Amino acid sequence: MDYRLEPVTIEDGDQIIDIFNYYVENSFAAYPESKVSREFFGSFLNLTHGYPFLVAKDMGGKVVGFGSLRPYSPLPTFSRAAEITNFISPEHIGMGIGQHILDSLLDLARRMGIVTVLASISSLNQASLAFHKKNGFVECGRFVGIGRKMGKGFDVVWMQRIV
Repeated sequence: MDYRLEPVTIEDGDQIIDIFNYYVENSFAAYPESKVSREFFGSFLNLTHGYPFLVAKDMGGKVVGFGSLRPYSPLPTFSRAAEITNFISPEHIGMGIGQHILDSLLDLARRMGIVTVLASISSLNQASLAFHKKNGFVECGRFVGIGRKMGKGFDVVWMQRIV
């Protein structure tokens, strides 16, 4: 499949929320219990302000995935650390899009002077845990039993990669 990566624009918001809401309703990859509104896209933009936020689009301009970096903490003490997020539309998983977004974000992180990239992942999201491990992330922390969604409890696993 042919696609291109580009910086997010406000026009991408509805399609990004559609992808995110798929994971809200069908998985433990997104933490909200129920669908988020279109206005939630503004939260994404605020969280990622000054950091890379990329979309993958097919040749027709449809968003098929997105990923971003955001500050780990607002304190300057932690300015060399960022948190990563990456979501791919379910019909495009396994096509290398997530890998391309991850590789691009890690490269941009290095250019920004970020040395540590962190991922917060549900212990029930085995695919994401495996993807991050395959890409050099290691578990660096676990908050046991703090999450509950769809009637199931889960840990929040923190993974880290030095870039």
